[in-house]
Amino acid sequence: MPQINLLPWREELRKQRNKEFGIAAGVAVLLMGAVVGGVHFHFQQRIEFQQQRNAFLESEIAKLDAKIKQIQELDAEKQRLLARMQIIQKLQSSRPEIVHLFDEFVTTLPEGVYYTRIQQQGRVLSVTGVAQSNARVSTLMRQLDASEYLINPTLLEIAAETKQVKTGATTSNLRLSRFSLSVAQEEQKKPAEEEAQGGAGS
Repeated sequence: MPQINLLPWREELRKQRNKEFGIAAGVAVLLMGAVVGGVHFHFQQRIEFQQQRNAFLESEIAKLDAKIKQIQELDAEKQRLLARMQIIQKLQSSRPEIVHLFDEFVTTLPEGVYYTRIQQQGRVLSVTGVAQSNARVSTLMRQLDASEYLINPTLLEIAAETKQVKTGATTSNLRLSRFSLSVAQEEQKKPAEEEAQGGAGS
């Protein structure tokens, strides 16, 4: 019976299978590399896109901050202008009050009385003066109380003093009353308020 040597055929088959395995492994490695590279590229693209969005948002936020700052500066300037306008309007509206106030102090001043100091704080006035008698101070208080522009006169202090008066060669003693009082300035109604009250009354 003849003998057949199968070793070369088996060796060739083993080599063929090893070659096919190597090729399959190489293809798998290439595919895996391609997948990993594709995933990396995809995420890198997303990261760059997000960074671009962040940069855009930061630039827009900076623009909005600049606009907000401008608005705040304009608002502050507006408040300053409104405050100035209010002061000017208050001065303009109080101008006739000041005229009436000084006129009242002149018209209510009885004979034999003069003021030495008038000081105003808000709508309250502090007045000091000298009168020839207590009766003249009482007359002053009544006339202030009857005034249209002054209210609530209050006598704070009155003191008698003697002053020497020299007339020619003779010297005589003159009795005076030094006083201090407070009086408030009446809040005058504006024309709009008077019309509103007149309409409500009718």
